[in-house]
Amino acid sequence: MSSTTPGPRSVDRALDILDVVADAAGPVGARALARRLGCSLSTVYHLLGPLVARGLLVRAEGGGYAPGPRATALHRAFQRHVGVAPGVGEVLARLRRESGAEAYFSAYRDGRITVVDSTAPVTDTAHPFVPGPDVRAHATAHGKALLAQVPRGVRRRYLDEHGMARFTDRTITAADRFEAELARVRGQGFAVSVGEADPAYTCLAMVLPGAGEVRHALSVSLPTAEFRHRHGRVRAAVAGSVRAFSDAAGNAGA
Repeated sequence: MSSTTPGPRSVDRALDILDVVADAAGPVGARALARRLGCSLSTVYHLLGPLVARGLLVRAEGGGYAPGPRATALHRAFQRHVGVAPGVGEVLARLRRESGAEAYFSAYRDGRITVVDSTAPVTDTAHPFVPGPDVRAHATAHGKALLAQVPRGVRRRYLDEHGMARFTDRTITAADRFEAELARVRGQGFAVSVGEADPAYTCLAMVLPGAGEVRHALSVSLPTAEFRHRHGRVRAAVAGSVRAFSDAAGNAGA
């Protein structure tokens, strides 16, 4: 099969193009895409056409390709899929102000944990926690908080599929220790990750009330040195945001 023939190979490369453009700091030229994908320039142009036509990419004025307006629609559809209620952005902004830390909204659904939204600036590419699929859930506070709420059998399947990689010397990689940690999370009502996913950062998370296939959590992250000095304020801010979110959801459903 040639590289320009429709089929799985072309689909993979088209998705690779979207990934490269999404991860780039600015527009990406066709030649750069060809180098990254290891294919010919003609193949790249063959794939760029449909992506631009569907609005997934746009041609930037200064040259190169950038995410298109259809990407926003897909993100909104994803938010509906994971049950993001109206007002989440406002809740996160208030949590950011009250805690002095970046705030996040995460979801568990269908065996996946995703950071759906955050207050971290999109221009801060060095920030260790960004929206998207979470491959470090066993080492993050929101991951612990969400996994603590699902049945043990479901949790074990999740860990079997995603593994328990060691990211720092604090990461819990043993299943029995992780189960003990989740029991502590359920007992105290919040989860903390001190340098387990990133050695310089601490996270704190609480789950939002609710049951069913989709579970949600609010969390914050900040440098560990700062957390040690104001962990009480941070935890109180997260708890207050969970209450406010629950009250707003209750009023909306009344």
